[in-house]
Amino acid sequence: MQKQPAEHYYTRKPKAQAKYALIRVWLRGREFEFLTTASVFSAKRVDAGTRLLIENMQLPEEGKVLDLGCGYGAVGTAAAAFNPKVHVTMTDVNKRAVKLATLNARRNRTANVTVKYGPLYAPVAGELFNCILTNPPISAGMKTVKAVITQAPQHMTQHATLQMVTPSKIGAEILPETLRQTFGNMEILARESGYRILKAQKQHS
Repeated sequence: MQKQPAEHYYTRKPKAQAKYALIRVWLRGREFEFLTTASVFSAKRVDAGTRLLIENMQLPEEGKVLDLGCGYGAVGTAAAAFNPKVHVTMTDVNKRAVKLATLNARRNRTANVTVKYGPLYAPVAGELFNCILTNPPISAGMKTVKAVITQAPQHMTQHATLQMVTPSKIGAEILPETLRQTFGNMEILARESGYRILKAQKQHS
């Protein structure tokens, strides 16, 4: 019998059996609990890239924050917990991830959260955000990751920021250059454990 290929975490409707696990982790001086299961990204632990983004993300004082490709919701839940004055929208193309993100927002007592299902920016069409946070699906291919960048400005308010974590060796030149071409600016907020946080700011309409 031919072995079925493993499901990617960006699979829309995962078929692998859901075996739930609980992660307890300290992030930015606060303890969180996250339910996870098979067919979501980094189901056994908060991965180094996600942790780096959470530890270094720059949140607005108020307004709307988007966690694009939220997985089980670690980044968005943390953002909502650290700043109750913002409203966080989390989106993912994986229905199992959307369910987990919803449960994890409740589990960590973050009421300022909305979770939506769909690919890239489709679930938030017509909405504008003061900050977009993302750990993009590198395994989905560079075309998808570049789309996260190039489609971002139409969903951002003036002076909003896009902050994304990427492996340092993947798209090492392409992604920073795509940010520069799209926004006219780019900076590296942090580097650690083979990852980096790239940031760009919307400076004009």
